[in-house]
Amino acid sequence: MRQPVSKLSLPFFSLVICGAFAIALWGASAAQAMPLRKKRKISSNNPTTQLFNILNNSFGGKLDLYLLAGVYSDPSQPTVQYQRVLHVTYDKSLYFGRFMIHVRSVGKLNSQQLIIYTPKQVFDFGNRDSEEFEKINPGRFGATGDLYLAASGDNPLAAVPVTEEVRQQYDSLLTKYVLPAVEKEAGGKS
Repeated sequence: MRQPVSKLSLPFFSLVICGAFAIALWGASAAQAMPLRKKRKISSNNPTTQLFNILNNSFGGKLDLYLLAGVYSDPSQPTVQYQRVLHVTYDKSLYFGRFMIHVRSVGKLNSQQLIIYTPKQVFDFGNRDSEEFEKINPGRFGATGDLYLAASGDNPLAAVPVTEEVRQQYDSLLTKYVLPAVEKEAGGKS
């Protein structure tokens, strides 16, 4: 014998309501239990943070700077020395490529050449970048969105994983050459 439809629907309807209530209750408790994503606080002592603050406050969020950096020896020929030359760009309005350090190498400059040529001219002599560091946000180099490119042999720049050695090299270029030059230029603007 068939039961009337109303008697079948009542248990089914109750089951659906209880199930929906249980799912809603579970969803609410899961949302409360999940920790809120907090933005990682970056120290104001971080060199990139310091640089970005100076550039935003004293340079209107833009920079196009050429610098001579350190002299180094070729590992395969220790008697041959090269001069690093940097082209540093910053544009606050960009997301990708906001802050970039282009590195080129030329033969070690003598004192006469240092007087005659500007860092931009020396950079242009270098023909092509040997390395490039791209940074999006303040903080330690190698965060999401940061990019390190390096040339090997006669090959063009290619993305390379960020290692501790790469981070140290970035920090060294930033703290020894870029930050002091920008601070000096910002001091001259005051």
